[in-house]
Amino acid sequence: MVVIGEHRHTQVKVDLQAIKNNIKAEMDRKDPLTELWAVVKANGYGHGIIQVAQAAKQAGATGFCVAILDEALALRAAGITEPILVLGITEPEYAPLIAEKDISVAVGTQDWLDTATTILAANDVTTPLHVHLALDTGMGRIGFQTPTELAAAVTTLNQTNTPFDFEGIFTHFATADQADDTYFTHQLNNWKTLIAAVDELPRYVHVSNSATSLWHQACNGNVVRFGVALYGLNPSGQELSAPYDLQPALSLTAQLSFVKKLAKGKSISYGATYTAAEDEWIGTVPIGYADGYERRLQGFHVLVDGQVCEIVGRVCMDQMMVRLPHEVPVGTQVTLVGTDGDQTITLQDIADYCGTIHYEIACGLAPRLPRVYVD
Repeated sequence: MVVIGEHRHTQVKVDLQAIKNNIKAEMDRKDPLTELWAVVKANGYGHGIIQVAQAAKQAGATGFCVAILDEALALRAAGITEPILVLGITEPEYAPLIAEKDISVAVGTQDWLDTATTILAANDVTTPLHVHLALDTGMGRIGFQTPTELAAAVTTLNQTNTPFDFEGIFTHFATADQADDTYFTHQLNNWKTLIAAVDELPRYVHVSNSATSLWHQACNGNVVRFGVALYGLNPSGQELSAPYDLQPALSLTAQLSFVKKLAKGKSISYGATYTAAEDEWIGTVPIGYADGYERRLQGFHVLVDGQVCEIVGRVCMDQMMVRLPHEVPVGTQVTLVGTDGDQTITLQDIADYCGTIHYEIACGLAPRLPRVYVD
């Protein structure tokens, strides 16, 4: 794979030990009989799917969750042999490939099972296809909604000559990261009603994402889908405190590429939205919105030599400017996410400024930002 950006001093650093420590903290807390599956979709939430999966496996993860089939195939190609569940709906036309690669898939309709049965038979596939039935208990995304629909699917999966392995059943909670548990309880009751239609539960029964396991541990089932907390990020943002310290794994740094003295009255960047009120030292940082550093971050700040430096003018596609406290040499490190001296900028800080969640900021960091791994 060609890395675009390796000759620019701007990079994402991923602390794999932090990821291992977050997994260890969760494993020490959960029931020993409950497995932990690492959620590495979206390129490991921007951290790197293969490297994170390998670190998670070393820390004790016994399975993996992804969003799309290609992510599962990438893990298999990298030598990951543990169970891999594709959480999104995969087109049944790929059923033979899914079976061949020993991948598990989410299924939410009888039509999917019927179509996949025909396709598997037409391709003479004899390897069972692992199925996890998705139940829509209130997320409104995918899954069976009624006991009748669910019971019919289970009947199909339990037929004598079925091409499927009924491996799992699951749901996803929409508000597990909120202090008000009213809707969570509503979903939990729906879950109980639905699974009552299943006479014999499959091997894997799972409802817990990071938030559910952190704040509703009694619901865990026998698998925790450990997602955003794996990366040291609190699923609730700042609404709820995690039961243990989460260690952020990601930092983002660059170097000043240009430094100049800007005269009073001169303006900066597109639209001339910033004008110097007095003579100022301005540094240019080689990162922009094409790298996933949002254009709306004008007015936010970075750290240079442990000092807070405001982003002045609009963030450009590939560069942005910051106001320096004094003249600083070209090549000085700029911390956009992470700690410098006694100052820290978190993904949550950036998300709060942008009016979004840290998931979006992490996942939006572009591939041309090289990932550097430390352990």
